[in-house]
Amino acid sequence: MNVRIYFIVLILTGTAGLVRAQAPAGVDTTQVLLLENKDIQIASAQAINDMYNFKFDQAEEVFRRIRDRYPDHPIAYFLMGLSTWWKVNINYDDEQYDKKFLAYIDSALYFAKKLYNEPHSRIEGAFFLSAGYGFEGRLYAERSEWFKSAFASKNSLKYFGDCKGNSYLSPELMFGDALFNYFSIWIPENYPFLKPIMAFFPKGDKELGLKQLKTVANNAFYTRTEAQYFLMRILSSDENDQQGAMMISEYLHKTFPDNSYFHRYYARMLYTLGFTGETERQSQQILSRIDSGMFGYGDMEGRWASFFLGQVSERKRNIDAAKKYYKLCIQFSEHGNATESGYYLYSYLSLGEMAMREGDKKTAKECFVKVKKDSKRKDSANQRARDLLKELR
Repeated sequence: MNVRIYFIVLILTGTAGLVRAQAPAGVDTTQVLLLENKDIQIASAQAINDMYNFKFDQAEEVFRRIRDRYPDHPIAYFLMGLSTWWKVNINYDDEQYDKKFLAYIDSALYFAKKLYNEPHSRIEGAFFLSAGYGFEGRLYAERSEWFKSAFASKNSLKYFGDCKGNSYLSPELMFGDALFNYFSIWIPENYPFLKPIMAFFPKGDKELGLKQLKTVANNAFYTRTEAQYFLMRILSSDENDQQGAMMISEYLHKTFPDNSYFHRYYARMLYTLGFTGETERQSQQILSRIDSGMFGYGDMEGRWASFFLGQVSERKRNIDAAKKYYKLCIQFSEHGNATESGYYLYSYLSLGEMAMREGDKKTAKECFVKVKKDSKRKDSANQRARDLLKELR
């Protein structure tokens, strides 16, 4: 997982100690905030589900109606921004949605600042300011615009600091607290060179962060699916809880079956845990959706699915099919400018090893040289290629 994104995520929505038992004295909780408004939640529930299921037109129609009803509130602009963010999240290399995303977030920030300046809605304003600046920071980090990312992230942290002690917006607020608690410990553990930077932040609690994230994933309204998304990745990549990650990925795919990100991750978890038949079925479905031009399905999904099918076919000793899928994986990788990916490199390694077993030393050498050339020396694929080249000699 990408440390630069984790670092932005770390400060995208929070700082430690946000949630307390009760609203602080002197805050008027009789004022119904839109973030808690049940009518708004009911009106937006299906739209939010449509958004995560990549039915963007249907979702955004509802968000626009909310905007028409509450034109001076940030909630609709933020939801439109979140909808656009998922179009970005499908493939970060595609920048066509950047301007629209930033425009929606800028509008949300504009109206959030107005809320922030009103005593009865200050906390709600701070929530949208911190979340809006946090999403800006994530996008700018992906675009390597580090100054803008740092500025946005600093503002995100500032406004979440204003939310301290206000549990009546929990568990929405707990989402940021959870991410901070977890990643403030995870980052220096995995990237020691960032320890001096982390010294400027409050100390987190990794176990508490994971517990909080699970609470948000089970109980939040607006941030529940985002929390499940992060929890799935954390359990799989960092906590070595593949079964836990599998359960979430299966739930997300079945709940949002047209979300290409959740689909490919589900296929990955099936492959990781050795569910061969279902891996094959889901991977074939992914390739079929790419062929039909279904929104969200492209080179990345094709790269993952074709590699999994290559592996499954090789295990079944269907060598012709394995070669076909590995070559398809290479095509998707090259078309998507992902020739540094493990799927690409290991497709070449597998093709080379099959050629080696067939006595085709020329093809095998070409494959291993390709891996050696396209990977870094410290990569395991590079080491494997060098070892196999020695065997050929």
